[in-house]
Amino acid sequence: MKEIISAKTKQISEAIEIGKSLDFKPTKKEFSNILLCGLGGSGIGGAIVSQLLKAELKIPFVCVNDYNTPAFVNENTLIIASSYSGNTEETIAAVEEGMAKKAEICVVSSGGKLTEMAKSNGWNHAIVPGGEQPRAMLAYSIIQQLFLLNRYGLIDDQHVNDLNKVNQLIESNEATTQERAKNLAKQLDGKIPVIYADSQFGGVATRFKQQLNENAKVLCWDHVLPEMTHNELVGWAGGSNIIAPIYLATKYDHPRTTARWEISRKIIGEHTDTINEICAIGDSRIEQIFYLIHHTDWVSYFLSEIRNVDSDEVEVIVYLKDEMAKR
Repeated sequence: MKEIISAKTKQISEAIEIGKSLDFKPTKKEFSNILLCGLGGSGIGGAIVSQLLKAELKIPFVCVNDYNTPAFVNENTLIIASSYSGNTEETIAAVEEGMAKKAEICVVSSGGKLTEMAKSNGWNHAIVPGGEQPRAMLAYSIIQQLFLLNRYGLIDDQHVNDLNKVNQLIESNEATTQERAKNLAKQLDGKIPVIYADSQFGGVATRFKQQLNENAKVLCWDHVLPEMTHNELVGWAGGSNIIAPIYLATKYDHPRTTARWEISRKIIGEHTDTINEICAIGDSRIEQIFYLIHHTDWVSYFLSEIRNVDSDEVEVIVYLKDEMAKR
């Protein structure tokens, strides 16, 4: 996993080139909604993209991490099927439902059944490099979704253009990023991490949780503000030093959300002395998103080293898939 995280800028460059060279077939359809179908490391990119584009898209963007599609899906729906392997059974089932409802379908995968379906049905599809774990290839998922939405005429070129600045941001801050990530990982050892973020960046917080689960083999949870201040904040009355909250801060956070976090931090501080913040850097939203993803990926990896666990190993997921194949 260390090599994969170190190669983040290479992934971003490759993903941009894939997006630019996409063999795209235009459609005359007028879309009324977008549905992203995907799970785990393949699905979280959809949550991040939908939140990134929330203030820009004129139609709803909904993410489904399940077998079924919502009732609103019809011939005016754009379905983006995101499955790194191309064989995720839940995503395939949702796509088959979408086909029956005559939705426009496009695919992001490295191969598998979904790519075969895309080729045989003439769907737009982006092929990304295979052979890795889905969570390690998030950059490809996010970037291909942005290129596809752009080619469908649903977003302008701004986010695609901003991608070109991400690598310089990551590379010029790499030493500092790793140093800070190591320090945070040390503080999280033996703790239960809790990740908070403005709701606009909830997908990034969930991604951090997933990386801590899979890389560092720890249980944790995430929540967003302002919602957290209407329920979970009360639960901190039962908090203790074993719980370690981390707030992902960006310059795009709503100012009232920032104020809520400042007050919440004081309340939480009465129950734990391990409270941290990771402050995003970069000018654009996409820069800040990728910076946070890169920084928190390093935190999860360094925590795996401290805990002396294999950051690549996901045997329980393999076992579950094998068992499901028997049923």
